[in-house]
Amino acid sequence: MAVRSCSSSFTYAFTYDVFLSFRGSDTRHGFVGNLFKALQDKGIHTFIDDEGLQRGEEITPALVKAIEESRIAITVLSNNYAYSSFCLDELAHILECVKRKGTFVLPVFYDVDPSHVRHQRGSYGQALASHEERFKHNMEKLQKWKMALHHVANFSGYHFKHGDGYEYEFVGQIVELVSNKINRAPLHVADYPVGLESQVLKVRKLLDVGSDDGVLMIGIHGIGGIGKTTLALAVYNLIADHFDGLCFLENVRENSDKHGLQHLQSILLSEVLGEKKIKLSSVKQGISILQHRLQRKKVLLILDDVDKHEQLNAIVGKPDWFGPGSRVIITTRDKQLLACHEVKGTHEVKKLNKNDALQLLSWKAFKSEKVDPSYVDVLNCAVAYASGHPLALEVIGSNLFGKSIEQWKSAINQYKRIPNCQILKILKVSFDALEEEEKSVFLDIACCFKGYNLEEVEDILHAHYGDSMKYHIGLLVEKSLIKLTWAGGVTLHDLIEDMGKEIVRQKSPKDPGKRSRLWLPEDIIQVLEDNSGTSEIEIICLDFPLFDKEEIVEWNRKAFKKMKNLKTLIIKNGHFSKSPKYLPNSLRVLEWWRYPSHDLPSDFHSRKLAICKLPQSCFTSLELAGLLKKFVNMRVLNLDKCKYLMQIPDVSGLPNLEKLSFQHCQDLTTIHNSIGFLEKLKILSALGCTKLRSFPPIKLTSLEQLNLSRCYSLESFPEILGTMEKITELQLEFTPIKELPFSFQNLTRLRELQLADCGIVQLPSSIVMMPELTEFIAWRWKGWQWLKHEEGEEKVCSTASSKVECLWVSQCNLNDEFFSTGLTWFALVKDLDLSKNNLTVLPECIKECRFLRKLNVNDCKNLREIRGIPPNLKHFLATNCKSLTSSSISMLLNQELHEAGNTQFYLPGARIPVWFGHHSKGPSISFWFHNKFPVKVFCLVIGPMDNESGMFRPVVIINNSKRFLDSGYFMMGMDHTYLFDLQKIEFKDSLYEVRLENEWNHVEVTYEGLEEISSLKEIGIHVFKQEGSIEDIQFADPYSKRKLDDALNSSESQTYQLLKKHRFVDM
Repeated sequence: MAVRSCSSSFTYAFTYDVFLSFRGSDTRHGFVGNLFKALQDKGIHTFIDDEGLQRGEEITPALVKAIEESRIAITVLSNNYAYSSFCLDELAHILECVKRKGTFVLPVFYDVDPSHVRHQRGSYGQALASHEERFKHNMEKLQKWKMALHHVANFSGYHFKHGDGYEYEFVGQIVELVSNKINRAPLHVADYPVGLESQVLKVRKLLDVGSDDGVLMIGIHGIGGIGKTTLALAVYNLIADHFDGLCFLENVRENSDKHGLQHLQSILLSEVLGEKKIKLSSVKQGISILQHRLQRKKVLLILDDVDKHEQLNAIVGKPDWFGPGSRVIITTRDKQLLACHEVKGTHEVKKLNKNDALQLLSWKAFKSEKVDPSYVDVLNCAVAYASGHPLALEVIGSNLFGKSIEQWKSAINQYKRIPNCQILKILKVSFDALEEEEKSVFLDIACCFKGYNLEEVEDILHAHYGDSMKYHIGLLVEKSLIKLTWAGGVTLHDLIEDMGKEIVRQKSPKDPGKRSRLWLPEDIIQVLEDNSGTSEIEIICLDFPLFDKEEIVEWNRKAFKKMKNLKTLIIKNGHFSKSPKYLPNSLRVLEWWRYPSHDLPSDFHSRKLAICKLPQSCFTSLELAGLLKKFVNMRVLNLDKCKYLMQIPDVSGLPNLEKLSFQHCQDLTTIHNSIGFLEKLKILSALGCTKLRSFPPIKLTSLEQLNLSRCYSLESFPEILGTMEKITELQLEFTPIKELPFSFQNLTRLRELQLADCGIVQLPSSIVMMPELTEFIAWRWKGWQWLKHEEGEEKVCSTASSKVECLWVSQCNLNDEFFSTGLTWFALVKDLDLSKNNLTVLPECIKECRFLRKLNVNDCKNLREIRGIPPNLKHFLATNCKSLTSSSISMLLNQELHEAGNTQFYLPGARIPVWFGHHSKGPSISFWFHNKFPVKVFCLVIGPMDNESGMFRPVVIINNSKRFLDSGYFMMGMDHTYLFDLQKIEFKDSLYEVRLENEWNHVEVTYEGLEEISSLKEIGIHVFKQEGSIEDIQFADPYSKRKLDDALNSSESQTYQLLKKHRFVDM
């Protein structure tokens, strides 16, 4: 049935990663054999047909199956490929899978001109001519082959021609691309994606993924719970391989209300650009950055559950925010919202038809598509009353799983008493089937904790129900009542959320003080003002929206006295006029931001309190000491930004404490020794405690994260007593700590170490030799004696090396000794920042760093000589290296260094390399190409003029169509050189849309700046011309002035009219 096919299509249940299509006699024992081995060596499961396979007129069912079950198809188009009807049938079927399943096709033009494939010229024209006689009675097949060849030639691929480079390098590029594609994990769509396939194909047709002509936005709309998000996820997985940047923004409505639109903008930028923790101060700033940084990216963006036009304006304001070929999918309940945003293509998600509904219900209720015939009648009745609503069917099926026919009938009879249009009430049947504690857990989540992180929900529910909460959460997931997101959040469908809240509201429709859970600010404030609370209330979750004006809440201080069963009290972002006179001892969770007093009520001494979060409150150390004695079972304590807290008192009475945070307590000076012996403590943060002078010795055997960053007065790192095997993250940024103790080597599982702007002057070798350490951030140290062996420390073998891949040691006062003593430790480093150090020579031994791809020596003003260059270096920054010799700069500008492509070098000095064939004074340079864009084009920019600098980015204009460098804006200083490969310009996928067939195409390379700067001094360009194609590239106007004038006077030449729009200011 469709279940299996849909599931495999939309969740990547592929048998093979790659299917290889090729002409055996051309490439099997050469290129294809090498490619197959390279793919297999990389762990990429690749299908290749047996050499002895007997081929007939048609491709075999086994090959058809292999194509269908492959994620990527690589078509090796060689000279004799089109002579094989078998290969052409393979190709045609691959193209069908592209349309139907989203198969990613990678054409490889092996010693073949892509235009010959596209237009069936050369050997391809001869092959098709030979087929015409043979298949003269089957012209439909012949036309199908021609269309397949035309379409495959329009896909972005690889072109290899003997003499243009090493074949193994070419194979490596293909393997790297394939590896990147298959390493992307698909998003979970659904356990049983029934009825999706036809809808996915309709949406995919609207998206027109094969076209890179501009940016396209489409909308998916329908009632809540009908499957809009599921459909969007399926489409996302199907087409994701065709894009450079991906982002699925889920729950836009809820997340924008809770966290603000700039939070969503930040997520989008981080996901697409791959940069962590992009912080935005305002929505306007986010809009500006989105416009500038994404317009060169081919992006697939999903906005899930949009309910306001301002959300669209802030995240996808206009199509030109994104690069050509980008696609945006918006899901919403409001079709009018799409019309207002001028979204032309829309798809309405309809209810499931009877067959699909039966199938979905069967899978959920019986875990099979085969059902006992005796259940057919009750299944039909259930489907009728679910009215084709997928979520209702899933919940009903989960609820009746394993039930008898009589139980089914009983449940269906209950459905009959509820109108079909009231889906929320239908869902209550599943709720009623839960055990009492399961019901309670569900209502807690539905009313108060939707969108919370799973870890936080587990902490709160553990305080309520103990360890059994994990079982309850798992059961609710199985019953389709809640879901866990890929990012670790807890969520549930809007309809189910509404159902839970309605259940609670119906207990007391008119009096919120008699309800078990309160979440609406107006209800909570009413209860607190009127003192109308009762013992029915178990949870209060008051979270004022961030964008609301902060009004002072006037309330009755005795309001909590009657709430004798209150377990959780959460108050965020509000101001209360006075403190509570009573707090119930039934509390398990107390979270109150800006608690309006320096003390808790004197008779509040709950031994059940597990979580206490009082950030931005005004407690003193003495008052805190008294409080802690009351709460012996506390597991989480948060005192962030408590400005009057000067000491952390004795916490030995809190043996169960697992998380302790007192961030940004700026008057905190001392910490009691007992904090170092909390055996269950996992997370400890003192970030931003600027007056903290010392930290006691620690023996925290459960500790996983320790943050002491920005403790500006902390001069020594705590002594470590015994092994701490669980700690993985340590942050000591911006601290004056002068040395790390010998006991530091006890942190044997440390993965991330951040010591930026730290006062350490001696670095024990034990640090970098930690077996798990991969990220070492240590810029702007006051001084550094590199890899000093502490007294008594066992000396490490000089041949040993660390696993560090990211090493940032900018402004560390390093000299040339670093290369002889330090660099040998970092053989695996990929990203090395040595900027603003006292280096004078980049020695030949740096060539041993064979994994190094990015090297930063900016502002190393004493750097004079470069003797070696790492073999795989692609990104080299050396701005303001004013002492660098002319011979060293020449080495960096050596032609052989850049022939492999994809390099970006920033260098001091202003010179055009001798191998550059063309250069121009001023801000731009032009050339013309015929037939195809040159494989490798290097451009060099020198400037700017005068004594100034500015932010700018290179721009390539092809027939009046702009494309930008994918690295974005950068600072160009006076008398500096920037060398970059035009392969870094994102235009390849849409080149055929702007290229003129059989005409000369004009290319202009220039720049644009964020601010006004004068012209650059000089621009140069060099084309690596392929043999036989020199005549296809010209740097002089291929059209004479007379021909241009004739063309301008003729209405018959559209080509010349186009040239008029973008050509030559000097004519």
